[in-house]
Amino acid sequence: MSYMRGLQVLNVSNNRLSGHIPEFLGSLNLSNLSLSYNDFEGALPIGGVFKSVISTSVVGNKKLCGGLPNFQLPKCDCKESSGTAKILISTVSALVGVACILSLLYFFWFRYNKNALASSSFENGHLHVSYHSLLKATGGFSSTNLLGMGSFGSVYRGLLDQTQSIVAIKILDLTYYGASKSFITECGAFRRIRHRNLMKVLTACSGFDFNGNDFKALVYEFMSNGSLDEWLPPTTSQYMARSKLSLLGRVNIAIDVACALDYLHHHCETPIVHYDLKPSNVLLDDEMTAHVGDFGLARFLPEATHKLLVDQSSSVGVKGSFGYIAPEYGSGSAMSTEGDVYSFGVFILEMFTGKRPIDDMFENGLKLHCFAKAALANQVEKVIDPILLQENQESEKRQIIALDGKDKSWFSTLECLVSIIEIGVTCSFESPRERMDIVDALTKLQGIRRKLFEFIVIA
Repeated sequence: MSYMRGLQVLNVSNNRLSGHIPEFLGSLNLSNLSLSYNDFEGALPIGGVFKSVISTSVVGNKKLCGGLPNFQLPKCDCKESSGTAKILISTVSALVGVACILSLLYFFWFRYNKNALASSSFENGHLHVSYHSLLKATGGFSSTNLLGMGSFGSVYRGLLDQTQSIVAIKILDLTYYGASKSFITECGAFRRIRHRNLMKVLTACSGFDFNGNDFKALVYEFMSNGSLDEWLPPTTSQYMARSKLSLLGRVNIAIDVACALDYLHHHCETPIVHYDLKPSNVLLDDEMTAHVGDFGLARFLPEATHKLLVDQSSSVGVKGSFGYIAPEYGSGSAMSTEGDVYSFGVFILEMFTGKRPIDDMFENGLKLHCFAKAALANQVEKVIDPILLQENQESEKRQIIALDGKDKSWFSTLECLVSIIEIGVTCSFESPRERMDIVDALTKLQGIRRKLFEFIVIA
């Protein structure tokens, strides 16, 4: 009855009711209350309808006492009042004790959670963020904090109050078909994988914005040097300062990405196909270490054969990035690790030729793969990024000076570039069976890096 706020008239007279009159009757919106001729006892409440003798009738209850003077009831016995006071004091004391215990528990829980949040990983505990905290962290999703836009949303730079650290926040645009599924896939992927060359997700947020609309976001470690796409031949003048990557720097990045793919394909409990490898999905930290990110299209392979079931593949459709996606996907073939190797081959060719796979020059059936393969015979200089050719000329001058009068074997960075182009071409063959395995590509790249280091020592 305490929830019956609309109740205005209550008549329970002549019902042989006993015990104390419930206090909640005073909090109801009663305009008329009749408790007459029952066997109620104890103190009469003094709130609400009990303030009016006209609205409340308690005649015929000989054991009632107290109340407002107008009811002309006898004063309550001191012993009863004392007993009531004791009960009240005991109740308050118990509540205070419980409050203290809960406060201590909250204090220790908060300290534990704070330590757990510092690690910010899926295994050690979640960093709890809300729509409001992410809104505040990004300055209201300000365009000044916008880092880039992807297939299913936008990425912002943000400062989290909880950790006082700079993070990258990916806000999913749920109006795009597949965005919610991408969110779930990416969360699932990052719960299972951990590698130094994979992007680290600190936490995820799934809830509602202030308008009641669905809101989903992923919070990543912030990569101070942005994406590799910004370091390759620029499309706009704002990236001119980042347009020069050395040969060794590019080889290191290629090895980092190969290590990430090797881990996904061969060292996960369930092999994973990334499905969308490209420069914009490779992020660089302050030491220029590469981290592969954006697992929104990734798929877990159900068997060690590295082949995906046809019904799973068909439900996905061809969603990778044009120019990087394996050609067999277009004809309905199941996703496989060989598809990632194709993307890696294109990725390598783009990094070392300075040509994008969607460059205007690639039309009428000409592809980056064909362009590089044709030049391998005797004109490889024509496909190499001019920045790297200039570096090769400078290194040869330094080597001439270093080897003057010394009996040491001649080394040419151009030889390394030819080997790298060969790796890119072999990985991006049309037929999946002809492609190099990522393990072999990684081994060859590491051998090239050793040669480069030896040359640096000589020079």
